[in-house]
Amino acid sequence: MPSSHPGGARAVAVLLLLSAVAYTAWVLEVVLSTGLDPVQAYISELAAEDQPLGGLFRATDLVAGLAVLAAAVLALTTFHGPARVRARLGVSARLGAGAGASARLGARAGARARFGHGGRSRWAVAGWAALALFGAATAADSRLPLSCAPTSDEMCAARETAGLVPATHTAHAVTSSLAMLGALGGLIALTVAARRHGWWPPVRRYGPWLLGAELLATGWSLGAIAAFEAGRGTWALGAGQRLQVLLVALWLALLAAALRPGATAGEIRPAAPSSATVPTPTVPTPAAAEARRAERRDPV
Repeated sequence: MPSSHPGGARAVAVLLLLSAVAYTAWVLEVVLSTGLDPVQAYISELAAEDQPLGGLFRATDLVAGLAVLAAAVLALTTFHGPARVRARLGVSARLGAGAGASARLGARAGARARFGHGGRSRWAVAGWAALALFGAATAADSRLPLSCAPTSDEMCAARETAGLVPATHTAHAVTSSLAMLGALGGLIALTVAARRHGWWPPVRRYGPWLLGAELLATGWSLGAIAAFEAGRGTWALGAGQRLQVLLVALWLALLAAALRPGATAGEIRPAAPSSATVPTPTVPTPAAAEARRAERRDPV
């Protein structure tokens, strides 16, 4: 239950916020000289082996991936594990009737609405699992860097076209694709869970907008990559990828804000104990009953 595990929700929120910050480390190129054009260059080229700041950006990618992976695994085990479901059912069965039980149930309902543990939602489980995939693939991505920067180095691009670059280029493309697939899957599934079950008001409100923008940015990036590989220019590939990554980071920060212990529970509120008393029926005495009958026969 969220009320008995506030530390778990807080830890997930902190890890998500850390991953969001680390995942936007590329903005340092605004103040640091990287030698790459942010509008045209792959964002992964910042971490290429031949780049002067490649080690820095590989490290931040690793931190981002491990943080979101840890957050997703913690959320799955704390909020949606089978033991948690059995515990919830057991507690509900043991609760007695009365104002105290009603207040406890209301408090738990409010907390469940905030943290999304109101049941083993398939959408929520799928969303956290997708974020775990995103984290694992991002961490693997940082360990499989490009050897050179193809958008700014013609020799690198020629070697890549001829298949003369290390196998890490292909592996990097696979892990990058899996990372974005996981990010999109998490964004879709957790937004659906929030709207279907009334959880996480910030996600419920802004999730669909972020999802729409992320799909547009992903389409832009995929089209630009296809154009570059076909020799038709970059189509501002770097700008599209940076927008794509920025929106993922904003989504992680939004989810962290929705999970923080001080977040409101939306429309669901704890049930207030009823103070109304049930009147006790009175049984008239024989004398009173006879007086009423006489009054009805001879009204004044």
